[in-house]
Amino acid sequence: MDAIRQWLRPKAALAATSERLTLAVFTLTIFLSALLLFAVQPMFARMVLPKLGGSPSVWAVSMVFFQAALLGGYTYAHILNRYLDGTQALLTHIALLVVALFALPIALPAFAAEPPPGDAYLWLVGVLTLGVGLPFFAVSANAPLLQSWFARSGHSHAGDPYFLYGASNVGSMLALLSYPVLLEPVFGLGEQASLWAIGFALLATLIAVCGSLMLAATALSAPAGSPAGSALGQTIEVAMVTSRDRAVWIALAFVPSALLVAFTTFLTTDIASAPFLWVMPLAAFLGTFIITFREKPLIPHAFLLNRQAMIVGLAVFATASVSAMAWNIAMAASLAAFLLVTVTCHRELYLRRPAASKLTEFYLLMSLGGVLGGIFAALIAPKIFTTVFEFPLLLAVSLLMRPDILDGRLDRKAWLQAAAGLLAITVLLLAAMTLISSGVVEGHMKLRVVVVAILFAAMIYYAAQPSRRMALTASMLLAILILPEGKGDAHAVRSFFGVHRVIETPDGSLRLLMHGTTVHGAERLVDASGTPVVTPVPSTYYHPRSPMARSLDLARKTEEGGQKTSIGIVGLGAGAMACHITDGDDWRFYEIDQAVVDIARDPSHFRYLSSCQPDAHVVVGDARLTLTKVPDRYFDYLQIDAFSSDAIPMHLLTVEAIDLYVRKLAERGVLVIHLSNKHLDLPPAVTATLEQRAGLHAVLVNDKPENPGFDSAPSTVMLISRDKSLVEQALAWNGAQRPDSMGVRPWTDDYSDIVTTLLRGWFKTH
Repeated sequence: MDAIRQWLRPKAALAATSERLTLAVFTLTIFLSALLLFAVQPMFARMVLPKLGGSPSVWAVSMVFFQAALLGGYTYAHILNRYLDGTQALLTHIALLVVALFALPIALPAFAAEPPPGDAYLWLVGVLTLGVGLPFFAVSANAPLLQSWFARSGHSHAGDPYFLYGASNVGSMLALLSYPVLLEPVFGLGEQASLWAIGFALLATLIAVCGSLMLAATALSAPAGSPAGSALGQTIEVAMVTSRDRAVWIALAFVPSALLVAFTTFLTTDIASAPFLWVMPLAAFLGTFIITFREKPLIPHAFLLNRQAMIVGLAVFATASVSAMAWNIAMAASLAAFLLVTVTCHRELYLRRPAASKLTEFYLLMSLGGVLGGIFAALIAPKIFTTVFEFPLLLAVSLLMRPDILDGRLDRKAWLQAAAGLLAITVLLLAAMTLISSGVVEGHMKLRVVVVAILFAAMIYYAAQPSRRMALTASMLLAILILPEGKGDAHAVRSFFGVHRVIETPDGSLRLLMHGTTVHGAERLVDASGTPVVTPVPSTYYHPRSPMARSLDLARKTEEGGQKTSIGIVGLGAGAMACHITDGDDWRFYEIDQAVVDIARDPSHFRYLSSCQPDAHVVVGDARLTLTKVPDRYFDYLQIDAFSSDAIPMHLLTVEAIDLYVRKLAERGVLVIHLSNKHLDLPPAVTATLEQRAGLHAVLVNDKPENPGFDSAPSTVMLISRDKSLVEQALAWNGAQRPDSMGVRPWTDDYSDIVTTLLRGWFKTH
């Protein structure tokens, strides 16, 4: 007996070592695959951003594309797993990886030189498909494919390989969080693409090793006479999956995916405007897979389900009153609801997972739900809602993603009673709106907040009754949709580039143009005495004594012999600069968003253009592309004004961009770059570029009016010219100084460092 034990001991040790090696190789391969999968997404979006003016919609559409490509990869993995044996699947996948290697390094396709004017959704999808589609597709198949191969490996955990999904999401999170902090500040886009290609080659090698381990294990476990690679292992069961199961998988993936896009849009549009804010919800989304796709969740599932109604209701209430409460309270409530919904849905997915024999089908349908959710939130919702209404709508829908409802355990009579209650509340809300429209009752934010608060309190009271809970949540949504936010809500429009709102201040003295939470223009309607203002006066950054107005005067002084002053303004806003026109001026405005042009031209919104330049020449398109069509040495004054919000078009501040502006300047022309931004310290990056360009002189002006406000807002402006005497004149202005690059590296189309710029901006304001 002792001799047998001694003979078995090394065999057991060898088997244990083999198991550890197998698990390590599969985990490392899945981790690297996820790392590459999420590293390529911000990298390629960064390549495309310069073509679309830095629009946040680039990220939303890119997310949908990558979700769709992921669905394609999961479909491919399911086909390999279902219809091919192990050897055929391995050879097919290796062949795909080899073909994808020839598409590297990743770069923009040749046709991506210029997007079409207006919405660029389809153009962007085409660029993504040809630029990164094949390599991304090849990598996207790896998570389910490698897990299915691990199920055939003979490992002791092969019967339930879903835990490997955690390694996949750890890699995804690491790539996501490290890109803006480690990769982008150090490497240019070309270097990033080369590093990604090296990682792809290493991944292909590791996949070949994983496939070999799978084939070796299945060959040992296959019965005599059966083909190698056909056995799944002793622990795999044949599971029965119903159509209801499949529908539930899709629904449970749809809601969190759509909510990810909707919450990100809501956060950056209605709560706060800050760079990289989209990283937070996406990192949280990935993190929920890590904490839920495991045998014992970090947070008890029942605990979260018991608090779901209260948290979701509070977040829906916050969307109704975001402008009436502190933004941090609204963000906390919205973030808590987003996290809770995502965790509960993903946990339900894990609890409803099938046996390993159905693994690839499970991931395929999860991916399908994710794609449908992304399409709804990123492509459909912006077309049907003028505000980010999809966020509270999806929160309400999430209350349907509970076990009692998903399993059909609710009383039909209770649902009919709840529907009757919802109908009654709807009639009351419509009656209230009729009274508001007829002027009997004044529409005000407080009215909507009070109504939603009452419905929220009732929803909490009936939280234990699913039918009434849903009816009252739906009533809250109707109140948000029907009742006005305030009497100043004049106009709202949503475009590829964001949500634009024209609102009046509560006292009716000012009309504002809001892009998300950033003011992009203001017009005074009545003066301090209450008298209506007949002729609009430029306000905010563009007031008559602002650096931009004074710089324009400098440019005019260079004209002799009655020649016209050629003026170019990049960034139209409300059109305030138009009212600085004088006889002999030749103006051109450049604006990327047609929705902004429509607002500025409509005198019922703003009167700057209609009063001062009714026939203003406005060119729609990205400035880098439209300015190339202007003759060199054309402008006496060129103003670049596109950096006050969070989603700054970085490509308008690069070496290549500034070289373009200088080429378009007349010999004694003035280039003005408006660098006011509440988050980013932009002047050093521009200064670093100017230090490398001989013959240019610059002055930085920090304008601080005596009584700052909407009539005259503080601004940061850099004035650049070949004419040193013009710059010397500007140096005499209050707040003027020589610019300092602070040792930063110049930005180029291949390299930029937003994180350091963001940190400098934070330290500057705190």
